[in-house]
Amino acid sequence: MPVDPGAPIPTPPLPAAPVGRIAGAGTAVAGAAATPAPGAPAAPSLLGPEAVSDRYGFYRTLRESHPLVWDDRLGAWLVSRYGDVAAALGDPGLVRPRRRGPCCWPGEVWCEGPRREVDDEAFGVLREVSQRTAFVLARRLAQREVADLAEEFCHWLPVGTAATALGLSYAELARGSRAGGRRAGPAASLAVLCADRSALIGKALASLLANLLDRPDEWAAVRDTPGALTAAWRESLRRNPPVHVVLRRARGDIRIADGTVPAGATVALLVGAASRDPDRFAAPDRFDPRRTAPAQLAFGPPDCPAARVAELQAECAARALCEAMPELRWAEGFRPTETGLLTRAPRTLLVRPA
Repeated sequence: MPVDPGAPIPTPPLPAAPVGRIAGAGTAVAGAAATPAPGAPAAPSLLGPEAVSDRYGFYRTLRESHPLVWDDRLGAWLVSRYGDVAAALGDPGLVRPRRRGPCCWPGEVWCEGPRREVDDEAFGVLREVSQRTAFVLARRLAQREVADLAEEFCHWLPVGTAATALGLSYAELARGSRAGGRRAGPAASLAVLCADRSALIGKALASLLANLLDRPDEWAAVRDTPGALTAAWRESLRRNPPVHVVLRRARGDIRIADGTVPAGATVALLVGAASRDPDRFAAPDRFDPRRTAPAQLAFGPPDCPAARVAELQAECAARALCEAMPELRWAEGFRPTETGLLTRAPRTLLVRPA
C-alpha cells in the first residue's frame, strides 16, 4: 500500500530523549597487540587529552607527524591523511563490519543498496512527508524566544519523517519497529533507511545549520539561490562529517600509509582528519560551498539511496526554517561546540527564531 502523504504527523513528546550515542565509546577496541618500544614517548591517542581538547589540532598533528600510528588506548591503528583513508575505504583487505540494514553505511565507497526498489516517485512521496514534518517542527519552534535546533528539530525531523511514512508511532519506532509498519512499498523502504540513519542524519543537519548560521551570507544564498543548499550540504559533510572514525579489520598484513598493519589488527580510518587534509583541500578549515573538488566520505557514494535520503532531509530542513524563521540567528552569547568520539556534531544549537 503506498504511503499517504496526508497522514497526520504525530506530535513528538518533549523533552526528547537523546539517541544515537555510541555504546561503549570510551572503551578500547580489540586490535593487534602492538605497543611502543620501552622508553619511547607515548604515542598520540584518540582518547587522550589532546584529542579531547582540540580534535582538529590533534588531527593536524597526526597528518603531519604520525600518518600511521598505533593507538594503544583505543586498540587500533590510526590513519589520518586523505589519500590513505580514501584508498583504505575501498581496500578489500580491510574487512567491513557485518552489514546492518538494506543499504551501505558511512565509509562505503560503492553502494549495494536496493536500487531496483527505489524510484523518483518513491523519493517524491518521502519528500512530501519530510516537508510537512519539517514545517510542523519549524512552526512550533518559531513561537519560542529561544529554541534548541539540535534537540528539537534536527533530531526529530528524520525520526518524525520515518514514523509518519511507515505508519508507526514514535514509541514503536524507538522500539526498533521497521518492516512491521502499517505501510509498505518503495517509499516505505526509503523511510526505513531514514529511520536506520536518523541519528547520523540528525548530526549532519546540526553541523549544516551551525555552518550556515555562522555565515549569514551563506544562509541567505541557501534561501535565495536554487542549488545553493546542495553545495552547502556537501561542503558541510566534508568540513564537519557526522562520522569521524570508520573501523575496519585487516584480513592479512596490509600496506597503509607507507607502513604495514599486521593481520587481525583493527584500523581506525579518521574521516574527520582526512576531510581537512590541506594536501587535498585548499584552506581546509574554511566552510566554502563553492569548492570545485567536493569529496565527502560521510554517507557513502552520492547516488546511494541512503545518501539521497539524507540530502533530501537537508533540503526540507532548510526550506522549512527559512520560511518559518526568516530572521533566524544565534541566541545571544551562544557558540556551538562539537562533541563525540566516533561520531561528532553540536549537541546544542540555541537560536532566536525571531
